[in-house]
Amino acid sequence: MLKNISLETMFDFILMALGAIIVGVSLSYGFGTLRAPGPGLYPFFIGAVIVLLSLILLAKGSRAKPGSSLFSRKTTVTFVLMIVTFWLWIVVMPFFGYVIVTFLVGYALAKIMRLEGWLKPLIISAVTAFFIYLLFDVWLYIDLPKGLLG
Repeated sequence: MLKNISLETMFDFILMALGAIIVGVSLSYGFGTLRAPGPGLYPFFIGAVIVLLSLILLAKGSRAKPGSSLFSRKTTVTFVLMIVTFWLWIVVMPFFGYVIVTFLVGYALAKIMRLEGWLKPLIISAVTAFFIYLLFDVWLYIDLPKGLLG
């Protein structure tokens, strides 16, 4: 029985369970009112969307041919590389600072998504890092990690 369940189906079930947990926890926070939304309102809708989308993925997966994959090998490799890149972003950020790491991760993600050349990814990552710096550090006064380099 378990041999017939694909990795994608298991992932969809995990997503559905995660969404259900988010919905359950958000109910304990309360929704508040329309004029003063409570802390549970946003997580409730996010959890409900996760559950809904995972149900859609499960339905699509059940209609797929046995042995066929919803994702190609190339797509799976891209997905795994993106997850590793995001993980490295979080781990390395306290050491090198938000702006530098965001620039490097932006470039890496552009190359992972097969953006051609080297100039376009550099421009996109530089503009993204600069805009995020302006938005959060300058305009919203939110301190971003400066890292060991100051």
